[in-house]
Amino acid sequence: MTSKIRRGVSLYSFQEEMFLGQMNVEDCIAFAASIGANGIEILPEQNMPDFPNIGDAEIDRWHAMLNRHGAHFTCYDMFLDTKLRKDRLMSDAEQIASIRRDLALCNRLGIRNMRILIFVRPDILEACVPFAEELDVHMGVEVHAPWYLDHAWILRTIEVADRLGTKHLGILPDMGIFMKHYPPEFRARFEREGARPEIAQFIVDQHEQKIMCEYTIYEVAVAMKGNPAEVRMAETLRHAPYANPRRIADFAPYFRHIQAKFYGMTEDCRDPSLAYDEVIPQLVKAGWEGTLSSEYEGNRWIQDVEEVDSREQVRRQHVMFERLIAQAEAQGEGA
Repeated sequence: MTSKIRRGVSLYSFQEEMFLGQMNVEDCIAFAASIGANGIEILPEQNMPDFPNIGDAEIDRWHAMLNRHGAHFTCYDMFLDTKLRKDRLMSDAEQIASIRRDLALCNRLGIRNMRILIFVRPDILEACVPFAEELDVHMGVEVHAPWYLDHAWILRTIEVADRLGTKHLGILPDMGIFMKHYPPEFRARFEREGARPEIAQFIVDQHEQKIMCEYTIYEVAVAMKGNPAEVRMAETLRHAPYANPRRIADFAPYFRHIQAKFYGMTEDCRDPSLAYDEVIPQLVKAGWEGTLSSEYEGNRWIQDVEEVDSREQVRRQHVMFERLIAQAEAQGEGA
């Protein structure tokens, strides 16, 4: 069985090096292509200085750059500046106009997937569906922790897509929803900030047992009289869900792109926190077709003590992807 899963990288993964001037956009694309991650996920507001006024010459320059490295666009990450004005939030009409603007640029860039922020209301997206259909752009609502695949808010978007019978509205999972183990990068940072090892271990153990986060926060903040670092560590559990990977097949028809979140890879190219070893077999089994797009977010957890090496972290993740996809394919053939 040959998998239809492709590999790519979100330029967000290299934010540390780009911010420090150690890498430019073309450096990021060249590196991604060098490890076989040819699909490039772009954040126009971050990666295009002239956004939103992007001319044809700029678009041509991007495609020439991609072509030089054998790469291609996979996804456009939109943002919705509802607090653009100090005196009021964006009106519904303004939100729709902003999304339509992004859909138009997404289409001009030749991209067929657009990541929609989780907070965008389903009725706002419903109003944008005809334009998305006209431009052939799939709007995927990001399923980001603490939400999960069958959360009521996510189901509302799926219900709209089903009612309209559209293939241009759905979801886009962020793999942070599959946090099986507490990230060691988180724990180490909080201990450097003053969390006592025994309290940190208690929090890790609670997460391992999947105890409701509010109980753990209460125990640490009140019963244990935790210090500020310990309370902050306990509060991260609000955003550390472990969704059931076996539900992926039920939702696979609604997504075409995945943000492959990760916080750190071990030297032997394994993720100690997120359950990719369970998720990828389910994707292969479901026959899912799309791109696993690396989204490295470990930089902010280690930058106080060591130099961030986003390239090495992304490389290790793609070694893992290749291994897990090959294993899942072999299991499928032997079944």
